Amino acid sequence: MSRIRYSLQNVQTIAFFESLTKARLKDCIEEDTTGILYFIVEPFELGKALGKGAANVKRLEEKLNRKIKIVEFDSNVLNFVAKLSYPVKPKNVEEKDGIVTITSPDLTGRGFLIGRGAVNLRAMEKIVQRYFQIKEIKVV
Repeated sequence: MSRIRYSLQNVQTIAFFESLTKARLKDCIEEDTTGILYFIVEPFELGKALGKGAANVKRLEEKLNRKIKIVEFDSNVLNFVAKLSYPVKPKNVEEKDGIVTITSPDLTGRGFLIGRGAVNLRAMEKIVQRYFQIKEIKVV
């Protein structure tokens, strides 16, 4: 796994996130294609990070002036992909030869997971590849 380098802006964002939520953060990923700022929190820190009634999410989006997504890290690649695909609840997630396949519950969910021009799918792929050795992610 290669080293992850953060810009000064990212370090400031991480510090702001941790001071506001009091949750331990594993990673902060700025996704240019989707415009979403992903916060990957340590296991069992999701509730603290979201806050009561997702109040922290709303406050962070307001202060950072960006759409954000908070995801709990999981050391199992299949569980992590399932958590990353929220709000879609996949029927099944499986991995074979470095290719992770997500079985979507319906066409709407499939469309949401892939995104226009596959931007959501590629963003998810990039995030998962930061932690796990996978080739690609497919949605069926």
